[in-house]
Amino acid sequence: MLTSVRGFPAAAALTGAVLAATPVLADETDPPGAFTVTGEVALVTDYRFRGLSQSNGRPAVQAGIDVGHKSGFHVSVWASSIDFPGAGGAVYGGQEVDISGGWTGPIGSGLTGDIGLFYYAYPGGHVGKAEFFESYASISATLGPVTGKAGLDYAWKQAALNLDDGSTGDSLYLYGEVGGGIPRTPLSLSAHLGYATGALSPKFATGASMSARSGGFDWSVGATFNVTKNLSLTGEYVGVEGNSIAGYSNDTVVGTLKFSF
Repeated sequence: MLTSVRGFPAAAALTGAVLAATPVLADETDPPGAFTVTGEVALVTDYRFRGLSQSNGRPAVQAGIDVGHKSGFHVSVWASSIDFPGAGGAVYGGQEVDISGGWTGPIGSGLTGDIGLFYYAYPGGHVGKAEFFESYASISATLGPVTGKAGLDYAWKQAALNLDDGSTGDSLYLYGEVGGGIPRTPLSLSAHLGYATGALSPKFATGASMSARSGGFDWSVGATFNVTKNLSLTGEYVGVEGNSIAGYSNDTVVGTLKFSF
């Protein structure tokens, strides 16, 4: 999340927990159970969160697990290595752990809703306030091979969302995404456009504006090649408004090798 990417020990530990918790595959004739467990392990060339690097432009190791119930309720844990230079390293440490819970399900003809709450944790940080909550809501729809999604994330005023004048601020993030597979090929394409205002505004974070109310856009376009059913390779061009800072907010290409299960 923020400006961070969690270290390999946290990701490796989470991966081990995921593998240990993954149930033995049931016979294909068995009826579906009440719970589903999915997970992923990934290596990225740069951990970008809403256009801004959380790994100082360096590679990061990531892993996550999601447990869903047939009612639509779900919980997940995701971890990444992070790397913030200077004082940021003391504030955030070397790991980010995101814990979330919510509900997803049909909300109308062809529409799927998802609503819930994130908690961004930085267990290695030891200076100041770093951890905070963020609520989210989204709507998605599928038409043929194409899926579209629109959503918003809102973090109310909290100590970790501090402004330069010593006060706390809130943050609003609006985004839209579209993606889909190319028929009869292992390729899929995706695009993302987001807009953040408040304490997490990219213009405010990069010093392009002294006002957190000066919102800024981030965007990305990418292509994914599905090597196997579980293994994929993604290349993505990422950009963000604000001052261009090498290893933080400069436009870049991010590569991702992911194994899902």
